[in-house]
Amino acid sequence: MAASGLAPAGGALAQDSGSGKLKISAVEFWRMEGRRETIAGVNGQHQVNPIHIYDELRPKPYHEEGPGKSATVPVSALYLKIRTDAGLEGIYGPIDREAAVVVDQQLRRFLIGKDPLAGETLWDEMHRSNRHSRSGHFMMAISAVDNTLWDLRGRYFKAPVYRLLGGPSRAYAEAYVSCLGFSVEPEPARAKAIEFKNQGFRHQKWFLAYGPGDGPAGLAKNVELVRVLREAVGEEVELMFDAFMGWDLNYALAWAKQVERYRPRWIEEAFQPDKIESFAQLRRATSIPVATGEHIYGRWEAGDYLKAGALNVIQADPEWCGGVSELVKICALASFHDVHVIPHGHSLHTALHVMLSQSPMTCPLVEYLFLKMGSYHHFEKSPPRLVGEKIALPERPGFGIEIDPAKAEKQAPVKFA
Repeated sequence: MAASGLAPAGGALAQDSGSGKLKISAVEFWRMEGRRETIAGVNGQHQVNPIHIYDELRPKPYHEEGPGKSATVPVSALYLKIRTDAGLEGIYGPIDREAAVVVDQQLRRFLIGKDPLAGETLWDEMHRSNRHSRSGHFMMAISAVDNTLWDLRGRYFKAPVYRLLGGPSRAYAEAYVSCLGFSVEPEPARAKAIEFKNQGFRHQKWFLAYGPGDGPAGLAKNVELVRVLREAVGEEVELMFDAFMGWDLNYALAWAKQVERYRPRWIEEAFQPDKIESFAQLRRATSIPVATGEHIYGRWEAGDYLKAGALNVIQADPEWCGGVSELVKICALASFHDVHVIPHGHSLHTALHVMLSQSPMTCPLVEYLFLKMGSYHHFEKSPPRLVGEKIALPERPGFGIEIDPAKAEKQAPVKFA
């Protein structure tokens, strides 16, 4: 890989250093900057949020005014590069800035000189290195390093990550379309749901805009959305709903009672993640499957939910929960409890490769955030692509990330003082 940017490592299988094993020689962040085309003035629907219980912090109902206008907007992203003394490199991104700060300030020096192929040992050492490592930004930083090292190992062994994990378990990945940002007004939602059905999506997730602070009128709108979407797509499409921690148990029970007849595939993240008992009570009280997990950190928190019988679907995010290494362990726990793992789609590379390595009984789907994924991997030459609702098996080593210099108008290393 050229020292001036993030071109892919190529050539023959990298050789170990003279000491008999590879050693990490550099841990670097690179900032990509460029421009992209977009349609401005549309797709700004908010979702309910925990803080919306306060009147002054709750946004007004969203109304989409028109078709929007073409615009060129700036875009940037951080990528993590880990290099060895033998010239082999791993790349992963985009990385959240708050995780990047922890990697740069607290994990970088720790990693120098370590064996990048000793993944389990490195994960355990990073986790043991800080009293706050069990959650939050430190666990996100561990995730960033872990995922980059999986890419490095894939390049070392000339294999996609899912093959290193034991896959593939199927010929392609099926994605569900995640509709964050699209209007939930009845007619626009109806039209978009039909459009996605016609594109071949068998599963759609919609984001509820109202919570307890909106009173009975907001609850009625949340119920009405479920009815409208079910009538639009018929019985053969699965519909899922996300409340982004914005409800309490009483509100969730009232909603569930009114929409059970429309057979939602799940209700997601109805409560804040500490309220395990609320998830368990909701699961016992309704036939609607209960899902959460994007804010679960590590196998221990996942295990607490599973032991409480709180979930039908666990949605751990491999960029937040501890990386590929930890998500695989969460899958093993979930399979023991006969619970699905459908990773949160904050990104796609890691979730896709883990899903493809697991039994379809454990990991049946991957999330595709339709609007976000249209630009999230903007700087990459070969991002995961949908054909209908399917994503083909990746065949490039590691995660196959290669930066497109035509899109990265500026590349520069970044330090966080």
